[in-house]
Amino acid sequence: MKKKTLLGLVAVCGFVLAGCYGGGTAKEESAEGTGKGGSEQIFNLAVPQEMPSADLSVATDTISFTALNNIYEGIYRLDKDSKPIPAGAAEEAEVSEDGLTYKIKLREDAKWSNGDPVTAADYVYGWQRTVKPETASEYAYLYEPVENAADITAGKKDPSELGIKAVNDHELEIKLTKPTPYFDYLLAFPSFFPQNQKVVEENGKEYASASDKAVYNGPFTLEGFDGPGSDTEWSYKKNDTYWDKDTVKLSEIKVSVVKESSTGLNLFEDGQADDVILSGELAQQNANNDAFVSVKEARTSYLEFNQRDEKSPFKNANLRKAVSYAIDREALVDKVLGDGSVISTGLVPADLAKSPDSNEDFAKEAGELVSYDTKKAKEYWEQAKKELKIDKLDFELMASDDDSSKKVIEYIQNALEETLDGVKVTPTPVPFSVRLDRSTSGDFDIVLGGWGADYSDPSSFTDLFVTGNSYNRGQWSNPDYDKAVKESSTTNAGDPEKRWQNLLDANKIIGDDMGVVPVYQKAEGHLINPKVKGIVHHSAGASWDYKWTYVEE
Repeated sequence: MKKKTLLGLVAVCGFVLAGCYGGGTAKEESAEGTGKGGSEQIFNLAVPQEMPSADLSVATDTISFTALNNIYEGIYRLDKDSKPIPAGAAEEAEVSEDGLTYKIKLREDAKWSNGDPVTAADYVYGWQRTVKPETASEYAYLYEPVENAADITAGKKDPSELGIKAVNDHELEIKLTKPTPYFDYLLAFPSFFPQNQKVVEENGKEYASASDKAVYNGPFTLEGFDGPGSDTEWSYKKNDTYWDKDTVKLSEIKVSVVKESSTGLNLFEDGQADDVILSGELAQQNANNDAFVSVKEARTSYLEFNQRDEKSPFKNANLRKAVSYAIDREALVDKVLGDGSVISTGLVPADLAKSPDSNEDFAKEAGELVSYDTKKAKEYWEQAKKELKIDKLDFELMASDDDSSKKVIEYIQNALEETLDGVKVTPTPVPFSVRLDRSTSGDFDIVLGGWGADYSDPSSFTDLFVTGNSYNRGQWSNPDYDKAVKESSTTNAGDPEKRWQNLLDANKIIGDDMGVVPVYQKAEGHLINPKVKGIVHHSAGASWDYKWTYVEE
């Protein structure tokens, strides 16, 4: 066995507010307290959407994962530089020479918020619960490197056969089917955190449906959460049973859902919020404010077409191409968003991963796979009309109902209707949880969705659109794409350069076919009160970590 060096494949740079920032568009990082500092150490946080789920096995979204990352903890936690470090583990994992066996010693002082010790059995139970088909976890596919995970999810094997076992109360052994360069990052991701079997089973279907229906092992506990998808206020309170509680300075984080930039700005200026999100004109107007920070995400926002029905017009590649070429992405990010977001050139965002051979950024090496060209848009639309035997097309464009998403789909509506004669678009903003539900069930025409990297590797994006993946909401399918993605994780899993080429090939195939239409790489414009220090942001993985945050006196 060799002691694992926690470098992973590539670490996406995080930053610490009021520390040094590696992005390009932010002012000096700052954050602030609202005059409620002092011994209370209270931080008032505004988020743009309700939390869809507080269940580690079921959560799929940014809001939920940020919450889970702060109220739970796994084997590793991403540090201030977005690198995985021991957390629930007492030390770095020992990994076999072939990269297939991980031996992990857990810290013996870790406890749940009800006083129960956190043991190896909690990890075994949590992992088994997530992969078993009854849970219907959309993130079960992330477990595929773990021995027998795919067969368990498919109902072919029993969850007890998953490649994780408790050697004793504080030792784990994990077996993989293939070397996985980004596995360290998965061990720091909420879907891989432990779960208290007794508490899960006692609460049954009500588990994690409210803050008192779960127990926590992270820096904070969840309080005042009354229901997924509907509650607009909750809080994180310092967890006195947390093994590293002396590091945690905040006594409470009060969270409120604020969907409109104008409301957020008013709350910030009135001292009622310490961290709010701005977009559009308000972001542009406040860009020179000392409290303004633009936070770039390893996230691509894209249009996904419903291709589930064989008669769907969106199965026509020329129609999808017409839509893509009609969108002026530069104008969208500059004039509509104004928050530091940049145009997408393909499915995989910039600054996510670098070539193992040339050290070139993946997105740069992949080239520009989408662009704005009204002439081409019209030509593809004419071809699509002939092939579909139509003269016009009406459809809904669904998105979340936060301020920036509503503005984006209104912009795209105008662009398509002005460029493509006979197209009528109905913008349909809905609550975040409703968008997720409708996307999953196929109740949409086109949806503005997106994906933020769960770990620092292009496969976090390319895996999404293989045939049958639960996140392939529109059910686009291409056998050449599937082949390239499969080779990257099987035949070429141990050959970094060949694997890299597989991922480039997959990225090009979906770009050429416009299986989805990448629109922009998301950034968030924040106003953050300068008295709040030590907010940690990760562009990949769970976005925000408040373990090290404090209010300056």
